[in-house]
Amino acid sequence: MPKARAGQGHRHDGVTIANFMGCRGRDFRLPAALHHCPLQWGAKLRYEGDMTPPSLEGTLQWPGFYGGMNWGSASVNPTNDYLIVNDIRLAQILRLVPRAETDQIIASAKGGGGAGHDGINPQDGAPYGALLTGFMSPLGVPCQNPPFGTMTAIDLKTREVVWQKPLGTTEDTGPLGIKTRLRVPIGTPTLSGALTTGSGLIFYTGTTDYYLRAMDVRTGKELLAKRIPVGGQATPMTFVSPKTKKQYVVVTAGGARQSPDRGDLVIAYALPN
Repeated sequence: MPKARAGQGHRHDGVTIANFMGCRGRDFRLPAALHHCPLQWGAKLRYEGDMTPPSLEGTLQWPGFYGGMNWGSASVNPTNDYLIVNDIRLAQILRLVPRAETDQIIASAKGGGGAGHDGINPQDGAPYGALLTGFMSPLGVPCQNPPFGTMTAIDLKTREVVWQKPLGTTEDTGPLGIKTRLRVPIGTPTLSGALTTGSGLIFYTGTTDYYLRAMDVRTGKELLAKRIPVGGQATPMTFVSPKTKKQYVVVTAGGARQSPDRGDLVIAYALPN
């Protein structure tokens, strides 16, 4: 991929497979990455580029409020001064709801306002609440081109993107919530941060498929994909045991976001003797 200056709006739309998943129709007012959306939405949603304000008819927010480079923060590899950061690439719909209707929705939910990521947010004192929903097809897949998450290495000395790769597969997700069992590397939404080591490895578990991955910090090449019982959302950690003198990588596996599979596991890995 061509080099890009970090922070200058570099975007990676990826390949187009969403049109095979029920996201048909095209509205040329939308950005290129979002052209595969339900036809009826294209005529209704407001989109005028970045910073389009909320609206009564519904505004398409792209980039969405799930990410960017947040949640898990970033990791710096001091050996080569690379900043390692993962992201989330999902669009959302933001619709203003009149005060009376907002209060009625919250009352029917028995006071369950302040939804955070999805649902109704009351915005007390304002004439409107805010209804937040994902830009999803009827099959429950995003109405945009993948990747939906990537891992990126940025050279802090030159401020250039060294490499950027989709992270995660469709193995444990799929249309209508049915797991595809296929390791299609489209790049899934990513949570948690990455762990980097002095030897030049990146460890990561925050994808929607259930793997601990090890990657080469110089190239992004995947060196290991170790299956774990359920997904993870926390940043891995590492330590050297004073007893065995071995280095361990520790992950928690509590369940990936949007997955019904849950666990309460803390798992430590080490190289064999």
